[in-house]
Parts: sequence; structure tokens; C-alpha cells
Amino acid sequence: MTQTTQTSLHAASREALAAAESRLAEVLGEAGTDPAALGGDLFAVVELLTGEIGLRRALGDGSSDPGARKRLATSLLTGKISAPALSVLETAVGQRWSSPRELVDGLESLGRSALLTSAEKAGNLDTVEDELFRIARIVVGKPELEQALSDQAAPAEAKRKLVRDLFGPKVQAVTLTLVEQVVARRSGRGVGFGLDQLVKLTAERRARSVAYIVSASALSGEQREQLAEKLQGIYGRPIALHVEVDPRLGGGLVVRVGDEVIDGSAAGRIAALRRQLA
Repeated sequence: MTQTTQTSLHAASREALAAAESRLAEVLGEAGTDPAALGGDLFAVVELLTGEIGLRRALGDGSSDPGARKRLATSLLTGKISAPALSVLETAVGQRWSSPRELVDGLESLGRSALLTSAEKAGNLDTVEDELFRIARIVVGKPELEQALSDQAAPAEAKRKLVRDLFGPKVQAVTLTLVEQVVARRSGRGVGFGLDQLVKLTAERRARSVAYIVSASALSGEQREQLAEKLQGIYGRPIALHVEVDPRLGGGLVVRVGDEVIDGSAAGRIAALRRQLA
């Protein structure tokens, strides 16, 4: 279970997700299982439960009979999603979740995990992480685009089409599926936030933290390596670097890791001096 998911769920749901993740790991280890297809199927279930309030409540009601919830899921979705996905879903709905909404959040987490497993097996998890970061920065940097993708009143398919038109030919299939899921889910938070969460999740998958770097000029490969090494020394763990270039800094870097900000830019030093003089 990722740290990001853990902190967003109540105790009962964390236990439920842990059980479902164990089943997911078993299914992914079976010969013939396609992780990307499994993840796509789980995302389809998330979309179904997001739109069908009654079904979501029936499958996520922790006070009802677990066997009845499993039978309901099986009767509705057999033949509509793959057998591996149905097996994971049956395990998930058989657990006791704190709320039906957290069941949906858990299924979304399982779908993401399956897709990232697909990227791992293909050897391109680094690429997916980088693509997600770049898409996040593009969306956040264009308020009109973020507003369009975050509009909860807009049809989900229209928003997915916009994502495909903008990024489809340029990124991995796994990246595209993950981004489409973020824009389709009515989470109540902006798409930029959801994309940043995906970047963190992907970095967690690689057992690393994420450092967001804003530099006045492009960094060479050697400079990136030196910076990553210094940050690893500071934080005691490997750090994934995501670098943006902003000439307005005037020089130097601004580094953000979690809630910590290291401002070594010329603009930052000038601002600090102004505060002291004031």
C-alpha cells in the first residue's frame, strides 16, 4: 500500500485495501495476466460505481453480508471485465470498508498499481513518471486547460478525448490511461492536484521521493547527478528530480521536497533581503 493511499483512508479501509492488494499481487503473478488490461478494467468499475450511487452503496456497505456483496459483483460484471479483474474486485467488495466512497478510492488505487506494474514489467516506469510530471506542469501552467479538465459538469468522455488529442501520440499508453482516469473521476479537487499525486505515486513505486526543481537555466546531466546525490545525503533516501526552467529566477535553484523549500535563487535572495530591510 502506498503512503499516499494510506493517509487518505480510515483504519478499516486501510485493512480492506491491504487485503485487496495481496490478492492483486497474487493475480499479477499468475501466467497470462495482463497488468495494463487489469488496471483498465478496475478503472471501468471505478467509473461505474462513481455514476451508480445505489450500486456503490450496496457493494461498499460494511454492515451487509460479504458473500452477498461478492455475488452481486459477480452477477453484474461477469463477462464484462476480465477474470483476473473480477477476482480482485470480489476480494475488495468482500472486505469491510469505512464507506462506499473509500471502496471506490481503493479500487482506483488498485487500478493504478496494476498499470504501474505493467510499466515496470516493460522497463519504462521512469518514462511514465517523467511523462506524468510534464503533463502535470503543462496543465497547471495553463489555467484554462486545467479548468476545462477539472469541470465536474463536463462529460467524462469529452475530457478524455481532450487528453487523447493533446497527449495521446506523445506518451506511453499507461501514462495516457492514468491521466484519463484523473480527468474522468469526479474527485472534487483540481486535475493538477490529481496529476501531482500520480507523480508522487510513481516515485513511491520506485522507492524514491520527488524533488521539484525550478532552475534559472537548464541543468546538465552532471549537474542533475550532483544535485540528486546532495539531496540523497540530506534526506537519507534516493530522490527523483523533476526540473522546470524559469529564467525569471535570475540564477540558482528553488528545490521543493514535500513541504520543505530550499530557495537558492537570485530572486529568492533578493526577496529575503527586502524582508530584512523592511
